[in-house]
Formats: sequence, structure tokens, C-alpha cells
Amino acid sequence: MITGQGVSRIFSLGLGLTSGGVLGVAMYLQPSPLGYSTHLQLGFGTCTFLQLTGFPCPMCGCTTTFALWAHLSPLRGLMTQPFGSMLFLMTVGAFALSIAEFVQPRDRWARLADRIAPYETQLASLFLVAMTAGWIYKIVVMRLLT
Repeated sequence: MITGQGVSRIFSLGLGLTSGGVLGVAMYLQPSPLGYSTHLQLGFGTCTFLQLTGFPCPMCGCTTTFALWAHLSPLRGLMTQPFGSMLFLMTVGAFALSIAEFVQPRDRWARLADRIAPYETQLASLFLVAMTAGWIYKIVVMRLLT
């Protein structure tokens, strides 16, 4: 039977490998000077939303932002896509917490869940507002640069 600490370690291992993998890929990528399209290095196609509408998608520039942060250019990352910067920092936080919990389980995930549960609706709303603000920012920046 797996104990609470065992479950926490397994969860932390999975999340640590996933978030660490994302950070590793970000380090591997070369940030596009355009501020978007870094994802093409991963073999993905061009953004259909951008092609069809002429406007960036809500996540436009996030891969570039991750690569910039991973290459220790946080200011450029923040200027490329503020929402992507928030996601990068959340990924780093998840990775760090996963490592700490895997090495020495102290029920950190459950405590974190307990702390944020009362604010779930507000946090989800804030997340959507931040994504929308980042999208508007990216539209404005791309229009100014072209």
C-alpha cells in the first residue's frame, strides 16, 4: 500500500519531470528575434490563428518567452509576452516545489491546495484576465512593430 508520502513523491516526480522537461526544452530553443515563432524549431507548423486572422493568438510569443527566460533574458521575456513570463515563473515554481517534495515529503502540495482552494474562482478569473491582457499587449506590440 502506498502511503501519503509515497503518493506525494510519485506526484512530485511526475510533475518535476514534466516541468523540468519543459524548462529543458526552453533552454534548448533559440528565441526567435520576431518575438514569436520559436515553436517552429519543435517541428510545429505556423500559427493557424495568425494566418487566418492576421492577429496573434492568445498564447503568441509564449514559447519565445520561455526560451528567453531560460537563456537568462527575463526583461526581454517580459517584454515579449507578459503572460508567458507568468507561466514560466509558475513552471519554475512547480519544478522547485516538486524537487523539494520528492526529496523530503512534507505534504506541500496538499497545503498549497488548501491555501488556494478558497480563492479558486478568483484565481481562475485572474488567470483569464492575465491571459487576455497578455494577448492585447501582444496584438498592440505586433501592430506597432509591423
